[in-house]
This record gives sequence, C-alpha cells and structure tokens, in this order.
Amino acid sequence: MSALPIDRPGKIVCVGLNYRDHAEEQGTELPSAPLLFAKWPNALIGPGEPIVIPRLSKQVDYEAELGVVIGERVRGVSEENALDSVRGYICLNDVSARDLQFSDGQWTRGKSADTFCPVGPQLVPAAEVPDPQALGIRCVLNGEVMQDSTTANMIFTVAAIIAYASATMTLEPGDLIATGTPAGVGVFRDPPVLLKDGDEVTIEIDRLGSLANPVQEER
Repeated sequence: MSALPIDRPGKIVCVGLNYRDHAEEQGTELPSAPLLFAKWPNALIGPGEPIVIPRLSKQVDYEAELGVVIGERVRGVSEENALDSVRGYICLNDVSARDLQFSDGQWTRGKSADTFCPVGPQLVPAAEVPDPQALGIRCVLNGEVMQDSTTANMIFTVAAIIAYASATMTLEPGDLIATGTPAGVGVFRDPPVLLKDGDEVTIEIDRLGSLANPVQEER
C-alpha cells in the first residue's frame, strides 16, 4: 500500500462540467462560470490502494482529472498571476457514486466516500509543466481506454479556476483542485460501464505519469 504522494490538503475544490465534450455527452448547456463543489480529505488514497465500492452504492464511476496543488496562500488573485501560486500537478480520479450523487441533488456525499479521491503517482513541480492546458488525459479500465482527451478542451482553464475560487475563499498551501473530467465516463455510456469488484482503473496524464488503483467491494 502506497503512502499518499501529497500533503493532506485542508480542502479539495472540484469543478463540475469543465470539459466541452463531457457537457455535450450529457446534453447539458456549457456553464457560464466554474461550477464548484467539494470533496472531503477522507476520500484521499495513493497509487495502488483500493477504491472501495460502498455497500450503499450500485453505480460507482471513474473520472480522469488533472489535479492542481496550491503552493502559496492566495486570495483574490488575478487570472494572469494565478499559475504563480501552483506548487505542482498530479493525476486524480474523481470517483463518484452516481446513484447517491443524482438522488441527493447535490454532489458532496456521492463524491466524498472513503477512497473516492486517488491521487498519484507523484506531484510534478509546476516548473516541469509549462502549459497545463496542453496535456493529454486518459482513463484506462482493465486495459481498455474509456476517456481520451486533452486539457485544451477545458471550458475554464486552471488559471481561471484559481482566480474564480480565490475571489471568495483563501486558497492555502497544500489545497487540492480537481479541474473536471472529459467525455467517456461510465454512467453516460450505452450501456453504462460502472466499476466492479476486481477492476483496475488507471488515470494517465502526459508529463505526470499514470495512477493505477484496484477496485473492491466493501467487505
């Protein structure tokens, strides 16, 4: 079992519907501003640790995302200067219990189950990622590519997300931002493809490596 490759964040700020192709696959209008929600730090696990399907859910899904770790305290930072506050980038899987997410009418419970935020394999320093909007991003489930896109398809850039969030909340060193997922999630496939006991799900992002986690049912 791996150690967590980042410091435990005070908050995990997530962005919903932030890829054009993902909004289109749902038939949803593009948002006019970033749609922010929270995951709680209890969801964090590292590479190789199991994603555990809770007994309460029958619809657990994967979401490949670019994770951003804040390196300095910022409040009200401009979009122009926002990337200066980034410590580094990491692969992130925004695991989601769709039945809980959709039945609740808001997303916190369905997104924050224990083990629902794998990150890894390591935090890549921001200096080694000259353009966070030029990264290929993929999700591979049991060897099959399920999501295959690029961060160029984000509706709101990393800089725009940081500026928008910091307009109302102080972002602290170590805070983690999950920047949204592209098309190809399991729940919107026909037929749906949802995580099950024995699966292995891998998130791959150019320059950042690959994050693999097995899946098991809650014992």
